[in-house]
Amino acid sequence: MKKTSRYQNAPVLNSLSLGQDTQYDAPYNPDLLQAVPRALNRDDLSLSATNLPFHGFDLWGLYELSWLNHKGKPVVATAHCKIDANSENLIESKSFKLYLNSLNQHKFDSEQAVLETLIKDLSACAKGQVDVTLYTDMDSNYESLGSFSGSLIDNLDIEVADFEFNPEYLANSTSSDVVEETLYSHLLKSNCLVTNQPDWGSVLIKYQGPKINPEQLLRYLISFRQHNEFHEQCVERIFQDISHYCKPTKLTVFARYTRRGGLDINPFRSNFESGITTPRLLRQ
Repeated sequence: MKKTSRYQNAPVLNSLSLGQDTQYDAPYNPDLLQAVPRALNRDDLSLSATNLPFHGFDLWGLYELSWLNHKGKPVVATAHCKIDANSENLIESKSFKLYLNSLNQHKFDSEQAVLETLIKDLSACAKGQVDVTLYTDMDSNYESLGSFSGSLIDNLDIEVADFEFNPEYLANSTSSDVVEETLYSHLLKSNCLVTNQPDWGSVLIKYQGPKINPEQLLRYLISFRQHNEFHEQCVERIFQDISHYCKPTKLTVFARYTRRGGLDINPFRSNFESGITTPRLLRQ
């Protein structure tokens, strides 16, 4: 059965700055940040906020970050922002960009003051734990490019005629063999829930349990190609669909999405590990 998001026209989405004309030279204003309740798609997936089958985080890369020091001299930096998946809200990406731009002409006494401001403002919007790491050495190489480890499934020679989202590609996709393996694909593409702009990603699936047929998994991932959801919501949907149809005892889903507007979003969800060490990929 093909499935679409029941919450796509939720009233809270109509109030977002996403898709609207906006001013980019506004002074510092934490109210520019806009929250999207995680409950929207979690209700659609029959997930309870008090008993989630996974833990994890949304790892944001911030690459257009600047402010003025106490003498008015510009400072540039990059940052990693980790938003706990148990937070009440996710942060809408365009509002995040507008908020960061509002720091451009704002004076801070120190890098620590910037860090504390970011944590305070983002935590208030997400209503949950947020960790931020600043990097002000623009000549450092702390984020060299790398690749996923595991088995790439993109080279399977399949014919695709249907691009409608369909989780039932995963039905009857497992064998009696119990394995522990990591599969990944660079063919994940979905579309913004509000603007319909394409979102390009690479996804890693690490699991232990009945062996998943890689062709059926690839067809399932390709079926996101015209699906409209935010990055975080897509990853949780993948986690839930694999859990439902494939019954793994251990499961991690981690996606790295291509940067847009100086931001990339990399959701991690797992029921057995706290994190994963994966470097920035080529398209990031």
